[in-house]
Amino acid sequence: MGFDLTVKRIYEAPAPDDGQRVLVDRIWPRGISKEDAALTLWLKEIAPSDELRRWFGHEPARWAEFQVRYSVELDGNREAVAKLRGLLGKAKVTLLYGAHDEAHNNAVALAGYLRETG
Repeated sequence: MGFDLTVKRIYEAPAPDDGQRVLVDRIWPRGISKEDAALTLWLKEIAPSDELRRWFGHEPARWAEFQVRYSVELDGNREAVAKLRGLLGKAKVTLLYGAHDEAHNNAVALAGYLRETG
């Protein structure tokens, strides 16, 4: 893996070592201003479809299946994936998400997908 990638809740304060901060949620997180977010990019088109997001509902029991279904969506979303990979080739990237569950969310799944598909 030739890239530096991390995942962080958008509600955590920006840090100098975040590198490029990319929000990967389709919906803007509540209570966060654009200034406080300190984003490099809001890549909402890489987020899971509304249908998949609703089906998952952040249920840990659905996590494994969510990752499989999201990977299929990402395979078909080459433009957004290529845009993110372009950033990864330049500097560290921090994927930002708004969910409460720090272990079962689309940013964690996306990071896993990027690592697996190189």
